Amino acid sequence: MTVTPVDTGPNQVSRTVEVHASAAELFALVTDPRRHHELDGSGTVAAFIAGPDHLSPGARFSTKMRVFGLPYRLTSTVTAVKPDALVEWCHPAGHHWRWEFAAVSPTVTRVTETFDYRDTGPLKDRLHFYQRFGFTKRNAAGIEATLAKLRDRYA
Repeated sequence: MTVTPVDTGPNQVSRTVEVHASAAELFALVTDPRRHHELDGSGTVAAFIAGPDHLSPGARFSTKMRVFGLPYRLTSTVTAVKPDALVEWCHPAGHHWRWEFAAVSPTVTRVTETFDYRDTGPLKDRLHFYQRFGFTKRNAAGIEATLAKLRDRYA
């Protein structure tokens, strides 16, 4: 099972893969921000700093990050949760990260991860900020690596 691109519309980068685990198990993993570094294939997510054990709408969580070798910290806010089906949070820059879980069978789940930069503000849109600075390509590669890592974890 390969990681494949998904056309979710303009200003979104999505990839999907089937994982040999239940939607509930995968949802529990992704909604625990203390475990995000275990999932990360991009090499940017470091240690969990603060937040709830389980993400819920409106919850905030902070993570140590590293990009281009530079450490930083960010706090994201959860914008949507549907048990065993979807979790999404907003990055301080305005883009969203979304995980969707669709049961193919009781033990196989189609997982889709999306980097959504549709509504990040007119200035960023006009400047094509995310494309110009390579975020769309880097995030596509990071999503592919993350989903492959998740798939292999349950192989």
